[in-house]
Amino acid sequence: MNTSTDKAQILTDPVCGMKVNIDKTDLAITYNECRYYFCSDACREAFEKNPENYLTGKPVKRKGLWGRYLDRLQKSTGGKPMQCH
Repeated sequence: MNTSTDKAQILTDPVCGMKVNIDKTDLAITYNECRYYFCSDACREAFEKNPENYLTGKPVKRKGLWGRYLDRLQKSTGGKPMQCH
């Protein structure tokens, strides 16, 4: 039974920092016995290529036009995570 006190479980995408409702996404993988959720296929694929790069806590140096756009967007929002969907 779903009640009004049920809350969505929101986690942060380890690649881009967006908030992800884990009840509404199928984009997830398990790495080192931990489950990670993603806002898009692109973030999931980037994580799969080099997961340790995103788990060290260091800021990610993004490449290309899209990466520069995301960096500028993050700077303009004062580091607050973007809202997904």
